[in-house]
Amino acid sequence: MNMNKKLSEMSLEELWELFPIFLTEHQTCWNEWYAEEEMILRRVIPQAERISHIGSTAIGFIQAKPIIDILAEVPRGCELADQKEFVENSGYLCMAQGTDRMSFNKGYAENGFAEKVFHLHVRYAGDNDELYFRDYLLEHPDVAEEYEKMKLKLWKKYEHDRDGYTNAKREFVKKYTDEARVLYGDRY
Repeated sequence: MNMNKKLSEMSLEELWELFPIFLTEHQTCWNEWYAEEEMILRRVIPQAERISHIGSTAIGFIQAKPIIDILAEVPRGCELADQKEFVENSGYLCMAQGTDRMSFNKGYAENGFAEKVFHLHVRYAGDNDELYFRDYLLEHPDVAEEYEKMKLKLWKKYEHDRDGYTNAKREFVKKYTDEARVLYGDRY
């Protein structure tokens, strides 16, 4: 692979090769990094109703990819597209944009991951299944341990295939998200 290529010029396969999936023990700094980034995002997206730490880095007792996942929920009357420029000006790269969801990355460099890596999901309030799944894992350590074991099995198989890795976890995540929604009702 030509390391002089810009990230935006790389194929999906080249990006997956440069940014492989790997898991590591929970790091206490992840909560600190989230808190610092949340303060930045509150200034960048002042209309956000809620900003939340989601994903496995929010679960303090399982291994995770060292990427801090953040969910920012904005009111339904707000135009998501209006947030894009502000988020990009704070160092994020827009990876996907639809009418009701946008995804951004920060901490990806031409030579690999930076020390701090973030995935930001900007959505309308209520589009927040990840909060239910997170809370379910926090309150059901046995399920969290099962999730960790599954991720460890999938890691090497999908090391250079993020879509495959995500798709292989989809049924498990949906099952426990659905259970959480029934258990917690309208928590969020």
